[in-house]
Amino acid sequence: MATSAAAKQLRPYQIIAAACVGNALEWYDIAVYSFFASYVAQVFFPTADPASSLLLALGTFAASFLIRPVGAIVLGSYADRVGRKPALSLSIGLMVVGTLLITVMPSYEAIGIIAPIGILVARLIQGFSAGGEFGSATALMVEHLPHRRGYAASWQFTSQSISTLLAAALGTYLTSTLSDEQLLSWGFRIPFAVGLLVGPVGYYIRRHVPEAPEFVDATADRDRGSPGGTVLREQKGRVLLTIGVLAVTTCLNYLISYMPTYAIRTLDLPASTGFAATLVSGIALLVATPLAGHWSDRLGQIRLMIPASGLILVLIYPLFALLVAFPGLGIMLVMMAVLGVLKGTYFGPMGAVMANLFPADTRATGMAVGYNIGVAVFGGFTPLIAAWLISATGNDLSPSFWVILTAVISLTSMAVIWRRIGLR
Repeated sequence: MATSAAAKQLRPYQIIAAACVGNALEWYDIAVYSFFASYVAQVFFPTADPASSLLLALGTFAASFLIRPVGAIVLGSYADRVGRKPALSLSIGLMVVGTLLITVMPSYEAIGIIAPIGILVARLIQGFSAGGEFGSATALMVEHLPHRRGYAASWQFTSQSISTLLAAALGTYLTSTLSDEQLLSWGFRIPFAVGLLVGPVGYYIRRHVPEAPEFVDATADRDRGSPGGTVLREQKGRVLLTIGVLAVTTCLNYLISYMPTYAIRTLDLPASTGFAATLVSGIALLVATPLAGHWSDRLGQIRLMIPASGLILVLIYPLFALLVAFPGLGIMLVMMAVLGVLKGTYFGPMGAVMANLFPADTRATGMAVGYNIGVAVFGGFTPLIAAWLISATGNDLSPSFWVILTAVISLTSMAVIWRRIGLR
């Protein structure tokens, strides 16, 4: 009763803030690493070939996603057994440790091979903590706000947009005001240092949020095995559907994060152009995502997501073709704005769909496992795949092929959810 009474005293924005602050830090760090990958490559992964240095930096970025499913099982099961609040407090603490390591890590020139190993360790810590973040945070919101699940869960992704927006704004400012020498020497570390400020605030907020009555009731008399074991034994199909639903949006998210590097390395545009375009996509996402989440509670989540992913499938190649034919700030701004709106329309309802696929007593684990496998396969490797496709084919349009494939996978998954599970 005490937990229930405390939960009723909290306003929706307090629940959303507590759930989203760690997710915001996670995606801020991801965006910053992606945006400044060319500088990270030169400082920590120097080789005679700049392309090889970039691939090493992006490979380290991708490798951190391989440990996310492990974090999903460990932290997701912890959240389903002990509670959402302790799991979320632990995850944000680990994120801060990883961010701190990147912020203060000396260069390869200063400490040799320890530098790239240290960056890899930092990213692995961040990947492990992020593994349990999404499932626990989304479960906390939808369980506290059961009649507004689409809107509540959309703020998980809106927080990602806010993080991308902040990272892009910092990137635009730094690349416009600092020289390349200053950025390589110390400037690229500033955004990571800014991320450290979020940690203590997030930890404090999360410590003062109670568990939702739905979770307390669902786990009060549980005599089943561990949530992780239950998910892997009995809910594998739902995990696969979660992965499929994620494919196109997480691919697009990391493609947007890669665009500053694409602008510099492939289109020979100033670094500020890529950051400004990413800033526009962040604004579009910030507006479209919560609106789509709100309307999905009235119209149905799948009913909004299918047309959004269909438009991504149809438009991604022409948008890339237009950008490559007429490289410049104006075209890039239009492309990123269109992708931001489509992604936000798909993104907003998606969290509620994933939450509704699992019962309360395995929700954090199920969502975390599906989400992080999906992000690892279709997200973390996207910048690496995009760079590799361009290098292997010599075709500057080739990153769009990867997006098209993921759109087909997501549309197929949603068709199965519509027909066999009955979610609309």
